[in-house]
Amino acid sequence: MRASRIALAAVAAVQVASGRAGAPPGERATRAIVGLATAASAAEAVEARGARRGLVPMAAAAAIGLAAEHAGTRTGRPFGAYAYSDRLGPRVGGVPLLAGAAWAMMARPAWVTAGLVTGPRRRLRRIAAAAAALTAWDVFLDPRMAREGYWSWPGGGRYEGVPASNFAGWLATGAVVFGAWSALDPHDDPARDGDGALALYVWTWIGEAVANGVVWRRPVTAAAGTAAMGAFALPALVRRSRR
Repeated sequence: MRASRIALAAVAAVQVASGRAGAPPGERATRAIVGLATAASAAEAVEARGARRGLVPMAAAAAIGLAAEHAGTRTGRPFGAYAYSDRLGPRVGGVPLLAGAAWAMMARPAWVTAGLVTGPRRRLRRIAAAAAALTAWDVFLDPRMAREGYWSWPGGGRYEGVPASNFAGWLATGAVVFGAWSALDPHDDPARDGDGALALYVWTWIGEAVANGVVWRRPVTAAAGTAAMGAFALPALVRRSRR
């Protein structure tokens, strides 16, 4: 069995086990899930694209994400004013290293999903769609992580305590991430080599929808996140099934 499938199965197992408690996963489980999902994403990228084309864009995504987070915690731009706690482990300049892993983890799944939706050769459309697909994940992520004390929004916000500036910042940062990704690996074919990445995106969508809607009883987050990620996951699945 491929390493990416083993890692994705481990992610699913940890998520299901932690979800059975009826509450969001604790600090250790959260760190384990991010670590395992990042490993799954990296393994899939190498299996699909080779070591250089698979890992270099992921490293660029992590670096760009961390740079944006550093700017955000210092200046409030591009996400708005927020601060991390120490619950995500070691930090550099106030930003957890795990935050960079999270940007890298979901970058290829969003890139592949967007490529199926827009077509792989429509670069500008794909970059924009990938930035939106990545931001759609944060519609699930941010309310829970802020609620659990991993970071905080002192000024609050209209969406589950999260300001709209956060999502604008994700879109802007995502556009930079995928502009770099497009330059580093311009010739991928998501219909041929993207099934593993699509599976991670779809699993995240379904898992978050069920967890928020059924287990944690967060109907607003469940509805908004399901709609946001579903806007990309569903058409990607349909178009993949036709090829």
